[in-house]
Amino acid sequence: MSFRSIEAVVEPNNLHYVGDGFRVYGILGRKEPLTMKRMSPFLLMDYAPPHYFPPNKGAPRGVSSHPHRGIETVTIAYKGKVEHHDSSGGGGIIAEGDVQWMTSGSGILHKEYHEKNFGKKGGEMQMVQLWVNLPAKDKMTTPKYQNLNKKNFAKIELENKAGSIDIIAGEYDNKKGPASSFSPINLFSIDLNKGKGTNLSFDKSHNTGLLVIKGNVTINNIEKVPTNHFVLFNNDGTEFTLRAGEDSTILVLSGEPIDEPIASYGPFVMNTNEEIKQTIDDFNSGKFGYLD
Repeated sequence: MSFRSIEAVVEPNNLHYVGDGFRVYGILGRKEPLTMKRMSPFLLMDYAPPHYFPPNKGAPRGVSSHPHRGIETVTIAYKGKVEHHDSSGGGGIIAEGDVQWMTSGSGILHKEYHEKNFGKKGGEMQMVQLWVNLPAKDKMTTPKYQNLNKKNFAKIELENKAGSIDIIAGEYDNKKGPASSFSPINLFSIDLNKGKGTNLSFDKSHNTGLLVIKGNVTINNIEKVPTNHFVLFNNDGTEFTLRAGEDSTILVLSGEPIDEPIASYGPFVMNTNEEIKQTIDDFNSGKFGYLD
């Protein structure tokens, strides 16, 4: 057994709005140590902590039509309801506990906004959105959309009534999550009861981190991590332990690094600046489709 040590515990900062519907911390992909390269294949994470939106009778709050190429966007709804539409015909509503997994591939336009009835009534919103890189060979794959319902996640009930693990992507304890990905990824949402804990193990070479969504946890019986903080692990072992100081929810992500150059510009992530220039030309010439 080799334990994985902590490289950094990063407190949330840079609270800002994306559009007018998502109040987020920029967790991954902005600055050291959580750069796009360091947590590859996870490029970016925006985390919307719980925030109450009052009833809205106007246009739905959210983010208007915008493009992507070369990545996948993964949105996890912890509270509230979000609706999505894209230029490939994908779309749907994600309710509490659900996940939408959009592959932008060769190019897509999409918009995300508060679901109609949720917007009218108002309520608390809590969300995570990840950008997951695509390998160079898959950058121009055909766009697709996965609407993942919580009831279809593989669930592990932990021993001693410690809690449970929802497997969104990847595999654990011989159970496999429903999401398909283009490189090896584990994405788990874990609920731990107060005073209880569990051990997790991932490939030593895989970049691994976690976000404390609710409560607080102690890692390896050493480091206490509060709500909204992100933990980046070193690639020096396979296992680590979690113990909840109160009822807690933790999002764990681990994946095989994509060891390729990263060229990014706004919503586009490719491998070279030349590909970025071509992407901008393709977008401007209407090759990403059309979306109201």
